[in-house]
Amino acid sequence: MRLALVDAGGANIGSVRYALQRLGVEAELTADADSIRAADRVILPGVSTAATVMYRLRELDLVDTLRGLRQPLLGVCVGMQLLFEHSEEDDTPCLGLLPGHVRRLQAGAGIRVPHMGWNRLQLRGGDPLLEGLDDGEHAYFVHSYAAPVTDDCIASTTHGAQFAAVVRRDNVMGAQFHPERSAAAGAQLLRNFLSTASA
Repeated sequence: MRLALVDAGGANIGSVRYALQRLGVEAELTADADSIRAADRVILPGVSTAATVMYRLRELDLVDTLRGLRQPLLGVCVGMQLLFEHSEEDDTPCLGLLPGHVRRLQAGAGIRVPHMGWNRLQLRGGDPLLEGLDDGEHAYFVHSYAAPVTDDCIASTTHGAQFAAVVRRDNVMGAQFHPERSAAAGAQLLRNFLSTASA
């Protein structure tokens, strides 16, 4: 299997790559459109701002490439947020592969932003991407913006308000949490993406 890890400048690229290696998969880190289109699976990681990563994708002429993929695509953290139409973060137009707008989390009593830490996943129906994960499973989050709970949300979590933790529409998938930092639950989600989550 050929797996492309999009080099969009995210700070978590190394840790995602290492997590995949632990699963026995060597990902090709690439910003080449032909290599991305030729891959069997594509992961778009991101620990940065929506505007920064979208700027890099436009600079690399990868926006239309990602929009045109028919093979499974997994966005991670900011990479997931970019799957939506728009982000409030720097008023950023995104890839538009999923309907909805990413908004800033609201701080409040006992609710800190950025949201950093372990939260429980609330599964919202069966999907091969969630195979082997239990309702209430813990995952590790680091973010200030979040996507809405829509029909494409297959797992949510709550930090002040409820938001999408895992999304899927056909071949387009995303995890707001960091699977590479989420122990067994994160490894299981990556394993599912690599083996059972197909378009």
